[in-house]
Amino acid sequence: MDRKRSCTLCGGAVMLLLLLGHMTNALEVPLDPKVLEGLPQPPTITHQSPKDYIIDPRENIIIHCEAKGKPHPSFSWTRNGTHFDVEKDSKVIMKPNSGTLVIDISGEKAEAYEGVYQCIARNEHGSALSNNIVIRQSRSPLWSKEKVEPITVQRGMSLVLQCRPPAGLPPPIIFWMDNNFQRLPQNSRVSQALNGDLYFSNVLMDDNRNDYICYARFPHTQTIQQKQPITVNVLDIEAMNDTVLAAFLNGSDFWGDSPSGERAPTFMQPPGMHSTSMVLKGDTLQLECLADGLPTPDISWSKVNGELPSGRFSFHSFQKTLKITEVTDADGGDYRCLARNRLGSNHHIITVVVRAAPFWISAPQNLILAPKESGMLTCRADGNPKPTVTWSVNGIPIENSHKDPSRKIENGNIILSDVQTGSSAVYQCNASNEYGYLLGNAFVSVLAEPPRVLTPPNHVYSVITNSRALLDCASFGSPLPKITWFKNGQSVLDGDLYIIHKNNTLEINVARPVHSGKYTCIASNSLGNKENHVYLEVKEPTRILRQPEYKVVQRNSVAEFECKVKHDPTLIPSMIWLKDNMELPDDSRFEVGSDSLTIRDVREDDEGNYTCIRNTTLDQDSASAMLTVVEQPDPPTDLELTDQREHSVRLTWTPGYENNSPIQLFLIQYEDSLHKPGVWVNMTEVSGTRTTVNLELSPYVYYSFRVLALNEVGLSQPSAPSRQYRTNPAQPDVNPSDVEVVGTSPDSLTITWRELTGLESNGPGLQYNVSWRQKDVDQQWNSLSLANVSQYVVTGTPTFTPYEVTVQAVNDYGPGPTPEVVLGYSGEDLPTMAPENVKVSVQNGTMAVVSWDAVPLSTVQGRLNGYKVSYWKLRSLHKQDPEPKKPQELIFQENETESLLLGLHPYSQYNLNIRAFNGKGDGPSSPNQIFETPEGVPGPPADLKVENLNLDSLVVKWAPPVEYNGHLTGYLFKYQPINTTDELGPLKELLLAANETSVTLDNLKHSTRYKFYLNAKTVKGYGPTVTEEGVTIMDEALIRHPAVEVGKGSAPPTPPPTPPVTQFLQPPFHKAPPAGRMFGSVNSSVEENHAVISWEYSGPDRNVYVEYVVDNSKDPWKTEYVNGTRTYQIRGLKPGMSYRVRVVAKDHSDATVHSTEELLITVPAMTSKQVDIATQGWFIGLMCAIALLILVLLIVCFIKRNKGGKYPVKEKEDAHQDPEIQPMKDDDGTFGEYSDTEDHKPLKGSRTPSNGTVKKDDSDDSLVDYGEGGDGQFNEDGSFIGQYSGKKEKDTAEGNESSEAPSPVNAMNSFV
Repeated sequence: MDRKRSCTLCGGAVMLLLLLGHMTNALEVPLDPKVLEGLPQPPTITHQSPKDYIIDPRENIIIHCEAKGKPHPSFSWTRNGTHFDVEKDSKVIMKPNSGTLVIDISGEKAEAYEGVYQCIARNEHGSALSNNIVIRQSRSPLWSKEKVEPITVQRGMSLVLQCRPPAGLPPPIIFWMDNNFQRLPQNSRVSQALNGDLYFSNVLMDDNRNDYICYARFPHTQTIQQKQPITVNVLDIEAMNDTVLAAFLNGSDFWGDSPSGERAPTFMQPPGMHSTSMVLKGDTLQLECLADGLPTPDISWSKVNGELPSGRFSFHSFQKTLKITEVTDADGGDYRCLARNRLGSNHHIITVVVRAAPFWISAPQNLILAPKESGMLTCRADGNPKPTVTWSVNGIPIENSHKDPSRKIENGNIILSDVQTGSSAVYQCNASNEYGYLLGNAFVSVLAEPPRVLTPPNHVYSVITNSRALLDCASFGSPLPKITWFKNGQSVLDGDLYIIHKNNTLEINVARPVHSGKYTCIASNSLGNKENHVYLEVKEPTRILRQPEYKVVQRNSVAEFECKVKHDPTLIPSMIWLKDNMELPDDSRFEVGSDSLTIRDVREDDEGNYTCIRNTTLDQDSASAMLTVVEQPDPPTDLELTDQREHSVRLTWTPGYENNSPIQLFLIQYEDSLHKPGVWVNMTEVSGTRTTVNLELSPYVYYSFRVLALNEVGLSQPSAPSRQYRTNPAQPDVNPSDVEVVGTSPDSLTITWRELTGLESNGPGLQYNVSWRQKDVDQQWNSLSLANVSQYVVTGTPTFTPYEVTVQAVNDYGPGPTPEVVLGYSGEDLPTMAPENVKVSVQNGTMAVVSWDAVPLSTVQGRLNGYKVSYWKLRSLHKQDPEPKKPQELIFQENETESLLLGLHPYSQYNLNIRAFNGKGDGPSSPNQIFETPEGVPGPPADLKVENLNLDSLVVKWAPPVEYNGHLTGYLFKYQPINTTDELGPLKELLLAANETSVTLDNLKHSTRYKFYLNAKTVKGYGPTVTEEGVTIMDEALIRHPAVEVGKGSAPPTPPPTPPVTQFLQPPFHKAPPAGRMFGSVNSSVEENHAVISWEYSGPDRNVYVEYVVDNSKDPWKTEYVNGTRTYQIRGLKPGMSYRVRVVAKDHSDATVHSTEELLITVPAMTSKQVDIATQGWFIGLMCAIALLILVLLIVCFIKRNKGGKYPVKEKEDAHQDPEIQPMKDDDGTFGEYSDTEDHKPLKGSRTPSNGTVKKDDSDDSLVDYGEGGDGQFNEDGSFIGQYSGKKEKDTAEGNESSEAPSPVNAMNSFV
């Protein structure tokens, strides 16, 4: 089966193409050095000079030719079709490992090296050819010598100034200038043609000059040549006589045999009605039409039977030139040029013929074939006319090359079949026509290579969720490898989830986290297999969670945009802020935070669209928001007064700029320069949509108006004032207001009023007519006129008599309206009589009822305002008060004659009197009334406190109530326990005599909090309850004592454990906490690793904390939440350390609002942690059994020793007996080392080291004492030593057990 072979990589560029998923056939063997190593490749031309190479004769000639191949190719050249021997020409050098020629033309003429060059690159696998490179020298010849005659032309005629520059290589650039090197002005009348000539559609007298100079610039050599200046004389023949005309025409060319009047257009270039232009496909087409005529014609273009190509055409030289770029076949056809003036029109048709140099349809491509495979080289080209296609192999025409049975040509294609190793070659395809040629090289390389995977191993691809993932498997091999994909060992099939492209790239169209993992691609051909692993990581997308929001801010304020993002934890996003899609201004006012942008001191130019972009290496997200800067509106302008009337005028204005905040209203103010100059008064408001208002005016005012605009930000600056508008005077239209009549003394009357303002006066000469008379008395009004005052005092009036009063405004133009009558009274005097028949009825110990008779109104001498009841406590009936109480006063209405006296003290004596009062003051008091209150319930007992806290008892003390309120008959005392969850236990009550001030409570539970209640009692009942709490101390039996090591003898007596400590920060009880203080007493009880803290607190329990810190430490305070209790255990304290402890109350902001004083506690040193099993019944039984067994063993041992009879050692043993090894006590029959009264002392001699061995101490029996086990020996006879020597050998064989037998303690340790 034939298979087309193509390489799948071309260096890094094709790797990128594979990643993008494009399917392409590579032209070359991969450039990866690992692939190229040992891989044969025919030559390939990689760089060459252009086909038409114009050289600068002042510089060396460099003809490029670079190629690659394996092995590296060698190079040779042909010149003009024959071999060019580079080595024989000393001026020519070929660069090492390159075919590039460097020709040194110093001292030589460049023309000597002109010609057609071709480079051949060859190695053992074939030869590649470059294009034919035509070398030509650039030329910039001088202008030929010529005499330029002046040109005389009649005004209005057309004119052509010819340039005719010398032929250069490449052609020169033409421009016209004057003697001052200034370009000559060109326009629709005068313009330069494509060939460089200067055309005049008609000449004017201004064209008369002698410095028309044509310049030619040769770009290759950067030289400029100039033509001789041309003189143009313009004649106005109609204004000249024959003599003058002859003088002008002497020795000059004359243009214009026809009249110089106006004429219709005719074409100067191209001439006639029709012309033809040829252009090559892909080049630029330029068509021009130059017409004469007077007036100057206008030029327009169109295409016959078609439209000008959109986007590719343009007009130049004042519409005289049509330019079409990138010409296509469709651009061929007829183009109409139309010249028109007011006398007529003319047109010219240009037929455009499009030809084409050869161009590739399908250039020949490199083939890599395996032995026995087949392939085809194609070479398809087109052009106009159709190009001729020929083939060569290794630079030799294929018809002249050696015959190859595996190769044949069909329809211009080379078909290769059953290729063999060694048949590699380079084929050349040449396509040519009369306009050019194309030369393409394509090699055929016959290779046998096992598969290679070119994608780097273990490459990690990272993509965002729901995006496309492309996994590359670039490979190389011959035959072409087959690619198979696997994921986590499972085959991946081409389908909906996965797409395998022709270049073997695996595509996951919508990647999700489930697609993450390890992927394997396996490349296989007939020569082997190769696998490669890649990894896919699907990341979470970057999303902006809190986007910037639309902001409307005032100028000079602060604007802040948020931009908080959620992203994959393995990706670190960056943040970029843009303003109107541009970078932020370089201004310190812009502060970019981690998730925000802050703009300080906002200005108007900060307004715009702000975009936040959060980028990662894989994706980005963006969000935008507008910033609108607002401020007060600009002030209104153009104030105008219209429709002027006696008492009104219309004000019109133009609003100022709103500054991004709509105007809500306009405020109109006025200034009265006659009465209050410089003072602006608010007059009226109108809607922000209005710009005019009709103003009602007052007489006798010099008005000036101004307008202010209001928006959400505030008021604008005032507008400029309007012109002044004056109103005429008139009589007042209002009278003074707020007229009041007040009696200030018993024989006078004071009349007050509010004066009129200047605006209200309505004219000059303002006065006030004040009138008064006694009410209900037939008498005339008393009147007088006053000016510039606001009160008048009428004297000689009777006491508290009603009067009628009026105040009227008057000016020079007449009086104001009829005034209203105001009623008032003359002054009051003090009442003359006290209330009579005062009675007091006591209701109970705290309340009494008082009554009296009203005083006659005739004695009040004014308006009766009410009665004042004064009462005060004289003394307590139980004890003498240190000082009398201040009187209390109650005020009652004039119609009240009875009242309640509340809040009296029981069992007390009071005094009382009553007096009437009016606006002048109080009248005389009634005689004093003395009354007494009966007994009441007592006040709370004072100073309740708890003292002498012991293990099971405590003492509660108190003081009698401050307020007895009668005779005390006794106390009611109650108490109850409180558990750790603040639940109350059973309540117990005690009745105590009145002389008792303490009580002792026994048989209480240790380590328990109790609550106590106390009430005092009189015959009226019990008074208020006071409470207190206390805690009994810890049981000392809970403190453990250290153990005694085995064999060390009696340990020194252990000091008693540190008892729990109860401390008081302050007296433990107050009847009521002082103002602002919530905590009472604080107690502590300390053990070896914890402390119990208790306290009194009257605030909210939910905010209480215990704080503690090591004394003299800089560590922060540790805080533990109390959770509503008033007792708390602090755990984890270090033995031997001192701590500072306090209880605090905090508010909702975690700020401390109440705190106790610091309490210093010391934790006792650590005691033994050994488990005390001595009190366990099973242990006691076990010890008894072991002791009985040891006793039996000892008896047997002694019997056996006594039977030996060799040496009496009994006395020796008795002499060394350990006093601690007493099997039993005589008195109670128990083991001597156990005592049930010392709970924390372990069994003597029973401690076992932690390593499980038994330590032998001095108190145990030792054979050293008998002369064994060391150097020690008794001075005994040989029989003793011999006896024990024999025994020692035996014991050694038995494990040395006999040496421990005399000690029952050691025997027990061995057993255990």
